[in-house]
Amino acid sequence: MTQPDAATTRALKARRDAPLATPTDLKPAATRDIAAALNGVLADVFALYLKTKNFHWHMSGPHFRDYHLMLDEQADQLFAMTDPLAERIRKVGGRTLRSIGHIARTQRVLDNDAEYVEPADMLAEVRDDNQALAARLGEAHDLCNEHRDIASASLIEVWIDETERRTWFLFESTRNADSSGH
Repeated sequence: MTQPDAATTRALKARRDAPLATPTDLKPAATRDIAAALNGVLADVFALYLKTKNFHWHMSGPHFRDYHLMLDEQADQLFAMTDPLAERIRKVGGRTLRSIGHIARTQRVLDNDAEYVEPADMLAEVRDDNQALAARLGEAHDLCNEHRDIASASLIEVWIDETERRTWFLFESTRNADSSGH
């Protein structure tokens, strides 16, 4: 197999390093800011997805079935956000996360590699992570509004609602109730 000549190598490198020419009405600064915000959210969603699956896989105790199923449902919701998020980043002209390492460098959700976590602590941890994710989504929404990116803002509104619902379910599941349910 022959090696490419110097001109071919330079041309390949120039194409690889060239900016994406995705058509968008957004200004370059808006593309940069929105893509960065959404990539941060995407990294958090991947990290929270994996943490939620981890807790789903390692759940135990008397409420195992209910918690196991709830966490599985919530993980599915999180995973369902990833492709629309990444595609939106590309639609506005940005580049998306490219690897597990890129996620690790970008995520704000803390990993939990503990051998054992009490079920109530699992639920409380992913509840707090979902609550923080809702806040980050709100920040991204404000940024999208600032740059008049209505489509991204609209998607984020749905994800905020879903994230708040997960937070609510986790909160209710961790409450200590008396026999009346209060």
